[in-house]
Amino acid sequence: MIRHLRVALDNKFESFEQFTIDVVYGRRTGRLVTFYQCLLFLLSKIFSAIVQIRMLLYKNRILHNNYLGCLVVVVGNLTVGGTGKTPVVEKFARSLADRGRNVAILSRGYKSKKEPLWKVWWRMISHGEPTPPKVVSDGKNILLDSHHAGDEPYMLAKNLPGVVVVVDKNRVKAGFFAIKKFGVDTLILDDGFQYLRLKGQLNLLLIDKTNPFGNGNLLPRGILREPVKHIRRASYVFITKSNGQRDYELESLVQRYKPGAEIIDCAHRPQYLHEVNGTGRMELSALQGKRIGAFSGIAVPESFERFLWDFGAEVRYNQRFLDHHRFTEKELKQMFGRVKVAGLDMVVTTEKDAVRISPDFTPGIPFYYLRLEVDILNGVADFEEAVSRICFPKKKMRSTRPPFQGGGA
Repeated sequence: MIRHLRVALDNKFESFEQFTIDVVYGRRTGRLVTFYQCLLFLLSKIFSAIVQIRMLLYKNRILHNNYLGCLVVVVGNLTVGGTGKTPVVEKFARSLADRGRNVAILSRGYKSKKEPLWKVWWRMISHGEPTPPKVVSDGKNILLDSHHAGDEPYMLAKNLPGVVVVVDKNRVKAGFFAIKKFGVDTLILDDGFQYLRLKGQLNLLLIDKTNPFGNGNLLPRGILREPVKHIRRASYVFITKSNGQRDYELESLVQRYKPGAEIIDCAHRPQYLHEVNGTGRMELSALQGKRIGAFSGIAVPESFERFLWDFGAEVRYNQRFLDHHRFTEKELKQMFGRVKVAGLDMVVTTEKDAVRISPDFTPGIPFYYLRLEVDILNGVADFEEAVSRICFPKKKMRSTRPPFQGGGA
């Protein structure tokens, strides 16, 4: 009974969340929508004030950020979801590790399974030790699944042997833990542009060329986490999902807030099809003329779906879910049942969605995910040159503060 009630509440919440997303992106009309837009706009003004106050507190050293005594590379964006951040983090981590750096990725583990509340209360009552960060990968073995680690941390751990992946909301504590336990000398702060408690020497800001700043409003009326003018905090700006043609208007806006900023265009390119819960691979040419089913639970599904059409697939069945949606066995059976009835050739999903598929699931028809990687188009010759220029400058970088000595709360 309780389980069915929880499922019903989760479905209601997802429906409301989807409705809100549709309102934000202008997909709904009507009087109720107009009223809701006004309410969201008022809330966004309150959110904007909170963001500005928080920035001022850090700027005036009322709130303090921490230095951990090693290279900290922050990768993030001004908007929620959809900039293609994970492939950039992966490629940076791999390039740094290949050049001899001992790398750890710090993530908050968005929508990962939380510790039971009773354990939190018990530690508070008994004055026990705080919960240590979750180690998704120690660089040799993957220690957690996607349910406990979160989608992106698990995907990064799976694709990056030799790189430590640690999850904790308190990334100061996570960073100190990674340095002490694994002896890392480089920390990559995943989705960390708004995490001001940990001082980054390099701030890499990602901007989605296809939808840079949404409707220009902050959350919850828009998709901005902070005002566009905060581009000025970036060390480098990566324009993602580029088609190779320079967007001079967007570049001009970046230069307005960050004069002299180095802007690097990059594209997320499909590489191959990989069997879900298997080892098989297929060339992208195998999509040509195939009648396929597709589904995804990502922030911007349009780009994934466009890739399938561009490679000649006929998408006869397509279903979208909310970002980070955790698929139930019932949902998967329903989707694959419809695909089988329609006589389609295969089902394709995204890599991020594939990590949320139970290893016990048996699809009954070919089931693949689309593997994407990042290519540099403009700004530097290639990604390796970008890593060299950004993380291995000719002049050695020196910290202006002593190394951090404690874990922080």
